[in-house]
Amino acid sequence: MISAITAPHIFHQLKWYYVAVIYIIAPVLAFCNAYGCGLTDWSLVSTYGKLAIFTIGAWAGAANGGVLAGLAAWRVMMNIVSTASDLMQDFKTGYMTLASPRSMFVSQVIETAMGCVISPCVFWLFYKAFHDLGLPNSEYPAPFALVYRNMSILGVEGFSALPKHCLTLCYIFFVAAVVINGMRDAVGKKRARFIPLPMAMAIPFYIGGYFAIDMCVGSLMLYIWRKINKAKADAFGPAVASGVICGDGIWTLRSSILSLAGAKPPLCMKFLSKNQNAKVDGFLNS
Repeated sequence: MISAITAPHIFHQLKWYYVAVIYIIAPVLAFCNAYGCGLTDWSLVSTYGKLAIFTIGAWAGAANGGVLAGLAAWRVMMNIVSTASDLMQDFKTGYMTLASPRSMFVSQVIETAMGCVISPCVFWLFYKAFHDLGLPNSEYPAPFALVYRNMSILGVEGFSALPKHCLTLCYIFFVAAVVINGMRDAVGKKRARFIPLPMAMAIPFYIGGYFAIDMCVGSLMLYIWRKINKAKADAFGPAVASGVICGDGIWTLRSSILSLAGAKPPLCMKFLSKNQNAKVDGFLNS
């Protein structure tokens, strides 16, 4: 009720009944995402949010601000679905560490309330510090904003705005994923390990090739570790992987602080091809 009342005051294109429909549908999607996240440790919250972009955007229509309504609905849907999966992951961690489920739930409620205050403050800080925030050539171009805006436009205008053969490729890869998963289930566990997972192959296309490189290096390290000492690798492998992931996140935090302070790197490193490097050397020597 609070969301249905307050959200339309912030985004006038998002009507109260759009928010009400989202809250009716979201629990089912939240359950699916929490279940899948528990199995794979990968939250598909943005994928469920895209459903809100397409449905609410098409429902509102271009004449009634469907683009902005779809984007606002996407954020509402993501907040609901992500909170459910995060809570279940916290319960999973609490179970492994023998923590109190009641304490975990109370902590989640406190964190959610803090996020309602801290997140707008952080956005306002960036908005005031960088006046060109979100522009293509700015320090923070926000590329995902352009991606999701185009998705919302697609939901309003229909599939006619897609590139040629885009839907055909979507159909082909969808059927291929179903067939490959069916083959994995049919051949048994011993042979299934030689058939690649469609979900694993799709992740690098979704979030970038760097993820595939990180997973490849990490898998190689775990493989060698298991050959040396399988018991220790099975016991401490998840903890080491978590530490590596957290270390990457800690540097992201430092980088954000340095960017806010306006710090500039003392030097810049760039990798070029052989031909391009020869041209640069020739230009510097001229």
